[in-house]
Amino acid sequence: MAQVLEFKLPDLGEGLTEAEIVRWLVAVGDVVAIDQPVVEVETAKAMVEVPCPYGGVVTARYGDEGTELPVGAPLLTVAVGGTGAPEELAEAAPEAAPTAAESAVSSEYSGNVLVGYGTAGPAARRRRVKHTSPTAAPAPTAPKAPAAAPAPAAAPAPVAAPAPVAVAAAVPASAGPVPVISPLVRKLARDRGLDLREVRGSGPEGLILRADVELALAALERPVAAPAPASTPAASPAATSVAAAGERIPLRGLRGAVADKLSRSRTEIPDATCWVDADATELMAARRAMNTAGGPKISLLALLARICAHALDRFPELNSTVDTAAREIVRLPAVHLGFAAQTPRGLVVPVVRDAGTRTAESLTAEFARLTESARQGTLTPADLTGGTFTLNNYGVFGVDGSTPIINHPEAAMLGVGRIIPKPWVHQGELAVRQVVQLSLTFDHRVCDGGTAGGFLRYVADCVEQPAVLLRTV
Repeated sequence: MAQVLEFKLPDLGEGLTEAEIVRWLVAVGDVVAIDQPVVEVETAKAMVEVPCPYGGVVTARYGDEGTELPVGAPLLTVAVGGTGAPEELAEAAPEAAPTAAESAVSSEYSGNVLVGYGTAGPAARRRRVKHTSPTAAPAPTAPKAPAAAPAPAAAPAPVAAPAPVAVAAAVPASAGPVPVISPLVRKLARDRGLDLREVRGSGPEGLILRADVELALAALERPVAAPAPASTPAASPAATSVAAAGERIPLRGLRGAVADKLSRSRTEIPDATCWVDADATELMAARRAMNTAGGPKISLLALLARICAHALDRFPELNSTVDTAAREIVRLPAVHLGFAAQTPRGLVVPVVRDAGTRTAESLTAEFARLTESARQGTLTPADLTGGTFTLNNYGVFGVDGSTPIINHPEAAMLGVGRIIPKPWVHQGELAVRQVVQLSLTFDHRVCDGGTAGGFLRYVADCVEQPAVLLRTV
């Protein structure tokens, strides 16, 4: 007898709470192998192919392409074990107890949710939560039809609201631990004053997921918010007609993530900006000399990255972050350099690991690799996280200056404008030189203007006289 197991959208890491289905890689009735990619999703950070930890026959898919699902929402169901005959798969009940299914198909489950980010099978078994009531476990898996699964992701649906907030009468408040594993879910409930014992989990054996808590909170708040629209229908026809005339673009996916992160940066970080013009003629000449000497070509961005790394070694205050909860400045030991890259999906910031220890050739190659991956949409979450300082070359857009917004939770960002011929006083005489404007936006909590000015002046000195770097090598 085949067992039907439900595969939910896994936690893709770095605090991501939802993902949008871009493309299904399998159809209902397809046979999938263990860890075979089944769907391509777009998170706020990257495009990711999600592998299924089960091997068997796909019996249902949840969500069309373009649908946004929260972490923990069902993705698909897979019939595992048995002969795989169609009539047997049709009879397989999704509500089969997870423990029985697991024991029946332990050899057909990998435990992985993302290639390279998976967990071993035994770890999954340790995550099971024991219930004191034998009737509590089957309740969360009661839905039998695929159409019922999207309900947890659709918070406004009135028929889905009572389920998450129903009190499990069979389990008293004092009986046993709360079936929740994620500390983020516990914190969300605690911050909003929600008693997790009043939430019915939709995960395996009643495990409470983030989606369950969010639905419970939405259901609790809905009665308060409902009277507002009824009291003001006559006051908003003009505003409604004006709003209806404009194009509405949802702030979700990458655009929504950028909006949230920049808003958070402006809200939390007391930033300040200083800038200076620098004569980049000698830097451009040094790059030409390096590239004509043979060997791999060196990019201008790589030279600017080396300058930033040396400057951060001299001014470590700017390679730090602020722990607001502990009210501490955390100085970071390594320079992981982010750089802004414009892609068809929008602006992303890939990260070059250990930029301070790389050569100009290594930096050039890594910038090229990450830029190409960004254009192809194949950057992984690891490629887009963990930066400690960001270099933003907005000169490629043909502009001279800008006031960059800090890439939260970093402490500073260096902006580089276009390098163009300008009149410049050189060795006491007016000459035409290659001039660039440099701007530094910094978190005023980690340092004062003297430190920020010293950093920017050192960068400008290295741009004007690249030989300055020889004193620090």
